[in-house]
Amino acid sequence: AVKIALEEAGEATNGGFLASDGFFPFDDSVRTAAEAGIEAIIQPGGSVKDKDSIAAANELGLVMVLTGIRHFLH
Repeated sequence: AVKIALEEAGEATNGGFLASDGFFPFDDSVRTAAEAGIEAIIQPGGSVKDKDSIAAANELGLVMVLTGIRHFLH
Protein backbone atom coordinates (compact mmCIF):
# COMPACT_ATOMS: atom_id res chain seq x y z
CA ALA A 1 0.00 0.00 0.00
CA VAL A 2 2.87 2.39 0.79
CA LYS A 3 4.47 1.80 -2.60
CA ILE A 4 1.20 2.46 -4.44
CA ALA A 5 0.52 5.64 -2.44
CA LEU A 6 4.02 6.94 -3.14
CA GLU A 7 3.70 6.17 -6.86
CA GLU A 8 0.36 8.01 -6.98
CA ALA A 9 1.86 11.03 -5.19
CA GLY A 10 4.74 11.24 -7.65
CA GLU A 11 7.19 14.08 -7.07
CA ALA A 12 5.05 15.47 -4.25
CA THR A 13 6.76 12.96 -1.97
CA ASN A 14 10.03 14.90 -2.00
CA GLY A 15 10.36 16.41 1.47
CA GLY A 16 6.91 15.12 2.40
CA PHE A 17 5.45 13.38 5.41
CA LEU A 18 3.82 9.96 5.28
CA ALA A 19 0.89 9.26 7.61
CA SER A 20 -0.53 5.79 8.15
CA ASP A 21 -3.53 4.56 10.11
CA GLY A 22 -1.85 1.18 10.58
CA PHE A 23 1.51 0.20 12.02
CA PHE A 24 4.54 -0.81 9.95
CA PRO A 25 5.26 -4.46 10.76
CA PHE A 26 8.42 -4.50 8.63
CA ASP A 27 11.08 -1.94 7.75
CA ASP A 28 10.58 -2.27 3.97
CA SER A 29 7.89 0.43 3.91
CA VAL A 30 10.20 2.79 5.78
CA ARG A 31 12.96 2.17 3.24
CA THR A 32 10.56 2.62 0.31
CA ALA A 33 9.37 5.91 1.79
CA ALA A 34 12.94 7.16 2.20
CA GLU A 35 13.77 6.26 -1.40
CA ALA A 36 10.77 8.35 -2.51
CA GLY A 37 12.02 11.41 -0.61
CA ILE A 38 9.77 11.19 2.44
CA GLU A 39 11.33 12.94 5.46
CA ALA A 40 8.97 11.92 8.26
CA ILE A 41 6.51 9.16 9.08
CA ILE A 42 3.64 9.26 11.54
CA GLN A 43 2.04 5.95 12.44
CA PRO A 44 0.30 4.35 15.41
CA GLY A 45 2.98 1.80 16.24
CA GLY A 46 2.04 -1.33 18.12
CA SER A 47 3.80 -3.92 16.00
CA VAL A 48 5.98 -6.48 17.75
CA LYS A 49 8.62 -5.34 15.23
CA ASP A 50 8.38 -1.59 15.90
CA LYS A 51 12.07 -1.64 16.82
CA ASP A 52 12.98 -2.68 13.26
CA SER A 53 11.00 0.15 11.68
CA ILE A 54 12.38 2.67 14.16
CA ALA A 55 15.94 1.46 13.53
CA ALA A 56 15.46 1.80 9.77
CA ALA A 57 14.08 5.33 10.18
CA ASN A 58 17.05 6.29 12.35
CA GLU A 59 19.51 4.72 9.90
CA LEU A 60 17.94 6.64 7.00
CA GLY A 61 17.64 9.96 8.85
CA LEU A 62 13.83 9.96 8.91
CA VAL A 63 11.71 11.34 11.71
CA MET A 64 9.23 8.74 12.96
CA VAL A 65 6.37 9.61 15.30
CA LEU A 66 4.41 6.82 16.98
CA THR A 67 1.00 8.04 18.14
CA GLY A 68 -0.08 4.96 20.04
CA ILE A 69 -3.56 5.34 18.54
CA ARG A 70 -4.92 2.98 15.88
CA HIS A 71 -7.66 4.43 13.73
CA PHE A 72 -9.23 1.16 12.65
CA LEU A 73 -9.95 -2.21 14.20
CA HIS A 74 -10.31 -5.66 12.67
